[in-house]
Parts: sequence; structure tokens; C-alpha cells
Amino acid sequence: MLTYTTLQDRPREFLAATGLTHDEFTRLLPAFAAAYAVCYPPDKTWQGKGRQRQRGGGAKGGLPHMEDKLLFILVFQKTNPLQTMHGLQFELSQPQTNYWIHRLLPVLQRALAALGMAPERDASRVATSPLTLEGAPDSVIDGTERRRQRPTNAVQQKELYSGKKKHTRTKTWS
Repeated sequence: MLTYTTLQDRPREFLAATGLTHDEFTRLLPAFAAAYAVCYPPDKTWQGKGRQRQRGGGAKGGLPHMEDKLLFILVFQKTNPLQTMHGLQFELSQPQTNYWIHRLLPVLQRALAALGMAPERDASRVATSPLTLEGAPDSVIDGTERRRQRPTNAVQQKELYSGKKKHTRTKTWS
């Protein structure tokens, strides 16, 4: 079974499974736990109703520790496996896996938003996002080359020749 305790001392495998280093994981964990407490308060049932009995009774869930919950959802986000395969890694059935994915995704989104690390959904606000100012290049341009008619003038040929593929091409920006 894949658990936090089995991966915490294996940095390479931890990074491959989650996409985060152990330090990044430990910084995210308190925000995740706080977001979990907000989404699912301990004085209410999982359905949001008031408790009739004390918390802790009944069957224990497949992901009892907060570290395992965060590991579960990070591995799912990084690898995007079939739910059956993801459940096999954590010894859960497909319905249990589906349940936990839908339960933990909003918690992860809330935790990332609280840390200011949530992905930007509006493309017009990407340039002002704090993540872009954190060390990424100023701008990224994706260009492709398109074939064009070769000019007869030698000066124009030199200007338009890209040095690739032995053809005259024009850069187009998208």
C-alpha cells in the first residue's frame, strides 16, 4: 500500500509520485489540514448534519491520516490514472477511490488558493499573477514556421532564410 510513511524517506520516488519535494509537501500539509477542517468540520457528519454521537465511532476510513489524504490526491493529480488503478495503489475499491477524489479535490484547491499557489483560470490575469513574478521568464512566445515562396532578390532571401530545413520560411506567432 502506498502511504506517506513509506515514501517520506525516499525523495526520488516522492517527487516522481507527487510532483513535490518533501519540503514543499510539508509546507502544503498545514494549509491542506486547515482547508479540510473548513470543508468538513469535526462537529458535523460527512454529509454536513450535526453529530448525534461522538466523533471517532464506526469503521475507519481507508485514508486515516491527513498526510495520506494529501498524498492520495497529489498522486492522482500528477499521474491521472484510472480510478481502479489508483485504488489498487492505496488499497481502495473503485467506488471508494471515486468518493475520496471528489471529497479531496475541493480541499486541495482551497489549500492552494490559501497559499496563493492556485493555478490561474483567467488567461487575461496570468501576467499579473504572483506565480509569474516568482522567477519565470518575462514572456513566452510559441512560434511555428510556415513555408513561403522564395523571393528572387538575394537580400530578401537572406532576410527570410531561417537557417533551418533548407527552405525559406516565415515565423508566425501564436
